[in-house]
Amino acid sequence: MPQTSTDGPSTATVSPLPSPDPSPRHRWWILAVIGVAQLMVVLDATIVNIALPSAQKDLGFSDGDRQWVVTAYALAFGSLLLLGGRIADLFGRKITFLVGLVGFAGMSALGGAAASFEMLVVARAGQGLFGALLAPAALSLLTTTFTDAKERARAFAVYGAIAGAGGAIGLLLGGVLTEYLDWRWTLYVNVAFATIAFVGGVLLLQRAVRDKSAKIDIPGAILVGSGLFCIVYGFSNAESHDWSSVQTWGFLVAGAALLAAFTRWQTKAAHPLLPLRVLLDRNRGASFISVLIIGAGMFGVFLFLTYYLQQSLGYTPVKTGLAFLPMIAGLMVASTLATTVLIPRIGPKPVIPLGMGIAAAGMIWLTGLDLNSTYAAHIMPPLIIAGIGMGLIMAPAMSLATDGVATEDAGVASAAVNTMQQVGGSIGTALLNTLFSSAVTNYIDGKNPKDPMVMAQASLEGYSTAYWWSAVFFAAGLIITVLLYRRGAPVHNPDAAPVVHM
Repeated sequence: MPQTSTDGPSTATVSPLPSPDPSPRHRWWILAVIGVAQLMVVLDATIVNIALPSAQKDLGFSDGDRQWVVTAYALAFGSLLLLGGRIADLFGRKITFLVGLVGFAGMSALGGAAASFEMLVVARAGQGLFGALLAPAALSLLTTTFTDAKERARAFAVYGAIAGAGGAIGLLLGGVLTEYLDWRWTLYVNVAFATIAFVGGVLLLQRAVRDKSAKIDIPGAILVGSGLFCIVYGFSNAESHDWSSVQTWGFLVAGAALLAAFTRWQTKAAHPLLPLRVLLDRNRGASFISVLIIGAGMFGVFLFLTYYLQQSLGYTPVKTGLAFLPMIAGLMVASTLATTVLIPRIGPKPVIPLGMGIAAAGMIWLTGLDLNSTYAAHIMPPLIIAGIGMGLIMAPAMSLATDGVATEDAGVASAAVNTMQQVGGSIGTALLNTLFSSAVTNYIDGKNPKDPMVMAQASLEGYSTAYWWSAVFFAAGLIITVLLYRRGAPVHNPDAAPVVHM
């Protein structure tokens, strides 16, 4: 596979060697294939949520068991991502990508045909497992395909918009499928996505020559997989157990200890699973933190606004999904502007903190919603503001988190980005749900819980609390990113993963 690079001291231009490579337009078809696969993985975190009441009624599982339909996916996906990223690096990104697609489709079909709760949970865990292969392979393919500055910016604008908007698209698609077909189609639809991406991948992607001497860091994989499992499991338990429960804090402490041991091991391992050089660059480190924060903060919009629209205002699932479209539009416009115009000219230091501040403002605006709020006057404006803020964060952060990594580290760097987003989402869900429940309980205290108006106002109090804390997440992100990001536009590293012609 021909590769190109230059050795300029401060900037680099990519000039291809003479070869009968496909025209550059081919790369944009590759982006389309990767985008379909990424959309499938991202929307699967939310598409099943709207279908849960129907699935619960059909399969007859309890309210206590309901969370595991979501958590099984997050546990497998979050705990295996880094291993999936290294597998993509060692065994080839194309084959890992294709295997991930086939496995994800198979598990989706199994879940759609589920005859019991246990079968559905196994299928969701299987989706997470194959998603952990698919997601880092997709992002590393994007990283190694688009390293020309302008093309990379456009590609990551599209990819970042998909990553940021996928959750909202999942809510819309889940609502349409559940309302007009059946809840099982929220899983069956993945077979269609996977088939399109698989055919495109077979036709467009070229198999890379892998390093047969490289090894997988087995101890590192066990440590980080177990550590992330404990972290995600512990925060998931916080929704159904008290924070003082050993099933919550015990797993969190164990997870922190395992991750600390993993970090120490990476300094000694001959073939580290996550080379620390990937994390220690200031811009990359700040970008990983930004992805973690936006993963946590976004749930303040997706999760609680969904409940507000359906339970407080009586929206249908389809109408709820449509309500998020202006936010998606704002996110996509801001993503494109940030990656193609702002970051190349002024760098991330002013742009990403600005996005954090705008997103925080949007969340604070949402705290004023009540039972009389109208969509056009009160709901849509803060949604657009929040979408613009998230767009200024998501695409640039995901691009910079993988910018400048060596070719052999592209997969694991991509996996680290996805891990941050997944862990951030899990932490955000647990924290915001706990704060929501506490606010509702405190409001009801001393009042009549059988009064519908009391319960309606209690829910509003809970939503407002969740929005305020989401704003706090973004405000913290503003401070952290101002401190960590370097001044000036990012400089291309000539030793980084070069353009790969496919």
